[in-house]
Amino acid sequence: MGTIESREWVEVTDAAKLRELVGEVKPRAATKERAKLHPRDRQWLAASPYCVIATADAEGNCDASPKGDPPGFVRPLDDSTIAIPERKGNHRVDGYHNVLSNPHVGLLSIVPDRRETLRINGRARIVSEAPFFDDMVVKGHRPVLALVVEIDTIFFHCGKASMRSGLWKPETWDPEALPSHACMVKDTQAVAETIDQLTEYYGAQYERQLY
Repeated sequence: MGTIESREWVEVTDAAKLRELVGEVKPRAATKERAKLHPRDRQWLAASPYCVIATADAEGNCDASPKGDPPGFVRPLDDSTIAIPERKGNHRVDGYHNVLSNPHVGLLSIVPDRRETLRINGRARIVSEAPFFDDMVVKGHRPVLALVVEIDTIFFHCGKASMRSGLWKPETWDPEALPSHACMVKDTQAVAETIDQLTEYYGAQYERQLY
């Protein structure tokens, strides 16, 4: 825990104590998991332009990576399999390295202005070419790779977190509370570019390079 003062913390170390603190699972929550895509799951994925994929390597080191494309980019291949395209990026591929040693993944699918989310847990593999790539072309570009996930469990998660956070309430947004991305990059990374150069880089040309 580094230098954090934790001597006065009360740590939870067993499942029984955890259950005592949070209470019993409500019946509706306990029975919501499915193993196959329901038509409503497909409808949700068709409307979703954004998801976050969680992975971990063989040692348990975790990564959560956002993915986004036009709505419907997470494509069902059959009733228990989905595919997520990979586009041009920073080439780190942290999550893909994790999948090579540990195929278990978790996915959180988001639809703007909907409080709920769709959760999918399963086992993934990395595919470099497949016939369904033809259905994932955006602006003339095929995906670089695709992550194919065989679903273990899928269910809708309630909207309480979104409600508590005011996530989709524009009146709570304050983008000026943070410096520009160019400033944050300059402050947190060892880069040679000036603020002006970074501002230009993350401007209009950055959007032109999405595909």
